Amino acid sequence: MAHFGLRALVSAATVLALWACDARSASGPPRLVLERSIALAGVSGRIDHLALDPARGRLFVAELGEGGVEAVDLASGRSLGRIGGLKEPQGLGYVPASDELAVATGGDGMLRFYRAADLRLLGSLRLGNDADDVRVDPSGGRVLVGYGHALAVIDPARRALVRSIPLPAHPEGFEAEGGRAFINLPDAGGIAVVDLDSGRELARWPNPGQRFNFPLALDSQGGRVAVVYRLPARLVLFDAASGKVEQQADTCGDADDAFFDQRRARLYVVCGAGAVDVFERSAAGYSRASRVATRAGARTGLFSPKLDRLYVAARARGRDSAAVLVYQPN
Repeated sequence: MAHFGLRALVSAATVLALWACDARSASGPPRLVLERSIALAGVSGRIDHLALDPARGRLFVAELGEGGVEAVDLASGRSLGRIGGLKEPQGLGYVPASDELAVATGGDGMLRFYRAADLRLLGSLRLGNDADDVRVDPSGGRVLVGYGHALAVIDPARRALVRSIPLPAHPEGFEAEGGRAFINLPDAGGIAVVDLDSGRELARWPNPGQRFNFPLALDSQGGRVAVVYRLPARLVLFDAASGKVEQQADTCGDADDAFFDQRRARLYVVCGAGAVDVFERSAAGYSRASRVATRAGARTGLFSPKLDRLYVAARARGRDSAAVLVYQPN
């Protein structure tokens, strides 16, 4: 997810975050248990985002360093095929209505659509510089892609750009619900709230003293937005209606993904410092209940409420081959 223009600045933040993130866990048993590890054969470079087809048990992995996207069968752990020859595949989105996979590639600014069953190319759309994160809007099935200084709203049935919503900086983590999108803008020092139908910016929330806001998660039931910062490593909870800061808490470093687990009133923060922080909600708010060790550099993941699993992408390091770490909530 990290915007290439920020790398020089983020590197210093990452070093501090890795130093600050200890392996100690809060009291009680781990809230996540490693169920298994699915090896990604021949993958040595960086891994970016994941997408999931829960109905068929297929996980899609953006193997950015290898220039490819791999489909994995979760039942057997086998590779179902790989798309090669891509320039920096970053964001992935699975479109259940058409059983298609949308792939954003930062190196050439393209969005490509593939048939998920056999990874055959169906069509493509040129967006612009640094096509990055991808989301499928749950309320309308539209495909949303962050690129350049804009958010693209795409009709997957026509594979056509509906509108491009201008932004003051490159969008990082974002989520959509009810016709609105909440978008992290690290270079602009805040979070933008936009209307997907009109393209109008509804609000801008300033960062409350932290920098490098990359992961964002939306609790649509509780009406809150979770934003995780890298400098310093902090979790900040905003009220989704007003943008008011509800709570702040320390978390692990170099975070790149965060997910709400509505069933357990939890929040998972996936960190490149080699941990997942598990926060649980009580009457007093969210507090860290457990810090679960993963691998250094494993900062992207995906939580599936339907399959009730957290998937963490771990790149190859030393003797450890690249893998998808599968965690079961405890």
